[in-house]
Amino acid sequence: MVPWLIKNIERVSKWSGLSASWLVVPLVVVVVYEVIARKFFTPTTWAFDLAYILYGTHFMILAAYCLLKGKHVRTDIFYGSWSPRTQGLVDSILYILLFLPGMCFFFWLSWDFFYESLLVWERSTFSPWRPIIWPFKLVIPVAVALLILQGIAELLKSIRRARGKEVPSIITEEVSEGVFYES
Repeated sequence: MVPWLIKNIERVSKWSGLSASWLVVPLVVVVVYEVIARKFFTPTTWAFDLAYILYGTHFMILAAYCLLKGKHVRTDIFYGSWSPRTQGLVDSILYILLFLPGMCFFFWLSWDFFYESLLVWERSTFSPWRPIIWPFKLVIPVAVALLILQGIAELLKSIRRARGKEVPSIITEEVSEGVFYES
């Protein structure tokens, strides 16, 4: 049951990360269009807002994918020299005591942040374009929910590692099958 759960959570993180990575394409188009318009025509009123909305969404949604890939910041002064069982034990404790409670609290706060924005149909006050921003604020609790899900998978993997068991992961499967290429 646990390996199945870990792999399915990781599939969600991978799918959301790879999907969100495509936001770079419209982001580049918007920025290039604005540069050309500013140089040869009239600057737009919407390009800056759209660029920060696209980039913010890209950045936040990719957090769970980064956790899946182990790309978040970690201080390895001691950690790297520990045995896999000790690493799993320390990771388990930290996920239970710090990561998951912190992320659940952040989810609760971000949901209120989004919901208040939705109720008043909030618009940006920093732009003459004044876009509706509740959809952008919805990205925050969605990103945190994805991060919590991946955190649960990481907790389950660290518990298995602390017990000396094999740790299932879609990343290790893809590497062994030659599907995944690290840059």
